[in-house]
Amino acid sequence: MTAVMKNLFLRHKKLHIWLLAVSGILLALRLCRGSRAWMNALADHVTIPLRRALGELCYLVDFSVMEVIYVLAVLLGCAYLVWSATAVVQAKGHRGQRAYGAVLSAACAAVTIYTLFFFLWGLSFWTDSFQDKSGIRAQPVAPEDLKSVTVYFAEQTARSAGEVPRDENGVFDVPWQEILADSPYIYDALEQEFPFLAFPDKGVKPMRFSRLMSWMDFTGFYCAYTGESNVNIDSPACLLPSTAAHELAHQRGIASEQECNFLAVLASTTSGNSAYVYSGWLMGYIYLGNALYSLDPDTYRAIREALPETVHADLAHNNAYWSQFRNSAAQKVSNKVYDSMLKAYGDQRGIQSYGTVVDLLVAYYK
Repeated sequence: MTAVMKNLFLRHKKLHIWLLAVSGILLALRLCRGSRAWMNALADHVTIPLRRALGELCYLVDFSVMEVIYVLAVLLGCAYLVWSATAVVQAKGHRGQRAYGAVLSAACAAVTIYTLFFFLWGLSFWTDSFQDKSGIRAQPVAPEDLKSVTVYFAEQTARSAGEVPRDENGVFDVPWQEILADSPYIYDALEQEFPFLAFPDKGVKPMRFSRLMSWMDFTGFYCAYTGESNVNIDSPACLLPSTAAHELAHQRGIASEQECNFLAVLASTTSGNSAYVYSGWLMGYIYLGNALYSLDPDTYRAIREALPETVHADLAHNNAYWSQFRNSAAQKVSNKVYDSMLKAYGDQRGIQSYGTVVDLLVAYYK
């Protein structure tokens, strides 16, 4: 057995060295995550500038480089599987060694890709958060505060609903091209309140595979490999502006999903852009309303019934769209994978962490 192992190592020496080296780097990075000072220094001086440089390069083109890379990765992965299987079959007397080499090569690629992701983005989960930098903390929410802030958001949603174009059915009708064209300027006002959020925005890109993103339950995606913010343009447009603002929060190095939702509301409602203002209030109302419903269904219904028909039309349109994907196999797998990823990076609430945005909204607006 020892001779066989030695022979395999020598035959695939470079691949073994590659795997050990990358695994060592990954282990070192994970060991360093316990030091907030080291993580902040690494993010501020290496990973954030690197992601910004990648973004500068990828924003030279209008299409999503992320999507091109993912399509190529799938095609190359399939081609590699076919090529490896063929090579193993043709190896005859050395099929075991050939299969081992194929698996080892795939492992090297997978660990390298994951290590790069951990370096470019995963480390952000152990740096100073928006709450650390701003002093605004998510706190336990008193029922009366939740009710009052929900009422406030409902009033602002109702007021701003009449300021946006609508179609013949009364549904929000701002073209996605216009929404994305305005995205580079949405954080201008909020950066005055929180200077550490300053970032040279290039905007948000539309995803050509938006329908697939809907099946996977994604409204947007920030890609650390390319420094791009991407959004699903197939989903209802009423929440597209606030979704764009959410992805732009990720570009600023904010890893927490709940903090990005909070910033999406703040950036949108202070932007001065009517489409973003309405979308921001609507997003905040939805999160607050869902929380209030679990606490006091009757009060929630009273607040919801008081909303104008325009808001009801947008909520109904949004619900109808997403209901067609509910409980699909792709959605379940996607949510499970994403939930596991969040927990792996220290967010033990997983996808449920999105609900924490309510705590931040109430703490800020009460």
